[in-house]
Amino acid sequence: MAKSTDYSLTTEGRLLSLDFFRGITMFLLIAEGTSLFSHMVDPALKGTVISAIGNQFHHHPWNGLRFWDLIQPFFMFIVGVALPFSLAKRLNRGDRYSQILRHAIVRSFLLLLFGWMLYCIGPGRITFRFQNVLAQLSFTYLVAFLMMRRSFQAQLVFTFSLLLITELVYRYFPVAGFNQPFVPDHNFGSYVDLFLSGELSKGHWVSFNAVPTTAHTMWGVLAGQLLMSPRTPDQKIKILAVAGLIGVVAGYALNPISPIIKRICTSSFVIVSGGWCLLALVFSYWLIDVKKVQNWSRFFAIVGMNSIFIYLFTNTGGSDLLHRIVKPFTTSLFSWTGELSANVINGLVVWGLLWYICYWLYKRKIFIKI
Repeated sequence: MAKSTDYSLTTEGRLLSLDFFRGITMFLLIAEGTSLFSHMVDPALKGTVISAIGNQFHHHPWNGLRFWDLIQPFFMFIVGVALPFSLAKRLNRGDRYSQILRHAIVRSFLLLLFGWMLYCIGPGRITFRFQNVLAQLSFTYLVAFLMMRRSFQAQLVFTFSLLLITELVYRYFPVAGFNQPFVPDHNFGSYVDLFLSGELSKGHWVSFNAVPTTAHTMWGVLAGQLLMSPRTPDQKIKILAVAGLIGVVAGYALNPISPIIKRICTSSFVIVSGGWCLLALVFSYWLIDVKKVQNWSRFFAIVGMNSIFIYLFTNTGGSDLLHRIVKPFTTSLFSWTGELSANVINGLVVWGLLWYICYWLYKRKIFIKI
């Protein structure tokens, strides 16, 4: 496969631009556990440029779009881009499709299990929740895998059918109290959560998001198949860029009709964020694989090579443990700069240690996968 195509693969058979895209996404995602973004919106910084930037690293409270709202779609999309490469690699080494399908089913189950377990850690009791990235990815990944060998047209029609179904059930769900499509906790998604777990999420997130966000993973598959095609790099860049721009413009244009709401994954949100996913991928491909700006990109790629591990580590107390280890030293050394500055330095050190854990695994060629 590597001999007949023009995309850049490492000796391990990895697409460099995808590793970069995945890595920078995960590098930002693990920063959430360092409290850095919270410090950026500290009341003491209100009205400053730092505070304005910090707001972009927090989810929009409801109708609107901030940079942080794109991180989860990026992750879903990246998994989709990698799927065609992974399938081709396994078929080339002689694996049967039935074997690969069984692995996909097992992987989907493990993603669901890990995502569900994360919700049991906080309250210390068994509770079924389906709103985090891993739990929802378990659904989108399996659907995208099953649809991957369909035609481009069939996959595209299927994704927009999911968005149309989502739009219709939100608008026309007949149960009183849950028939207000774009009102927090009074919509179809909230009803589904009450049915599944008997409670609503504190941030108005809904489990049903897994259905519309499947489009992100499937659009990633289509982008991955394009990158594997015999088209020239310029043709690939043009197609991805045009599709991305159409998605961004169309998504924002739909906002008056279907509000851009990440917390319930409205159709306009999926379309606009899907557009940004495509633009982020085409930038990565152009920079890393076409222009060959690769030396510094490995800094981020190292994180992406153990994305599942570092996500689970930061969300199961790993970041808190590092904070407790580091804080006595940073407090002693930097307390003279003020409490806020010392906390920021502490967060930066923890962020660096999280990266170093990924680097340590990378140097020893340890890649934890499911």
